[in-house]
Amino acid sequence: MERVLLGIDVSDWQDTVDWPDHAKAGVAFAFARASEGLDGTDKRFARNWDGMRESRLVRGAYHVARPAGDPVEQARHFAAVIRSAGGLSPGDLVALFLEADDGLRPEQVARHARRWCHQVERHLGVRPFVHTYHAFAGGGNCAGLADHPLWIAGPDRPRGRPAVPRPWRAWAIHQYANSPIDLDLFPGSREELASLGFHPR
Repeated sequence: MERVLLGIDVSDWQDTVDWPDHAKAGVAFAFARASEGLDGTDKRFARNWDGMRESRLVRGAYHVARPAGDPVEQARHFAAVIRSAGGLSPGDLVALFLEADDGLRPEQVARHARRWCHQVERHLGVRPFVHTYHAFAGGGNCAGLADHPLWIAGPDRPRGRPAVPRPWRAWAIHQYANSPIDLDLFPGSREELASLGFHPR
């Protein structure tokens, strides 16, 4: 792997994030939790969203899926949280954390995720990454999502060498560690990563 970008992902569990310090340490991109379910909002999202921009990182926002809830309303909630924090700038990324089934069957979970992603593309004009882990995807919970970039959680695998679950054939981001903070890797340049983000029409 010739060129890689190092990244992190955070939520209000991390309390205050020192973005200039992370940037100085070589972090080039980051995702911050924006929302969860129908009405959950990360209390530090707006501050993190500004902090990533001020530190000149490729920045991303993610939503934690609750498949038992309405995917359309969850997508609207996610979009509203981002807009309230200033909205998307060119190159900004969005993602769906798809890691829980809420007691539903795999085909129901996958349907929820597809509808959420469709709505986010409609509301925000950018195709979401899907963040999941191998066993969850392998159980059928991600059917029909192969055209979305895969952000695979695989801290049990060597950095940059995650196992790729179906329906994907390749990965885009590897979360290779989760302690004391989630560490991520993108196998490409800053421009290549930003090309997967928002671009005004």
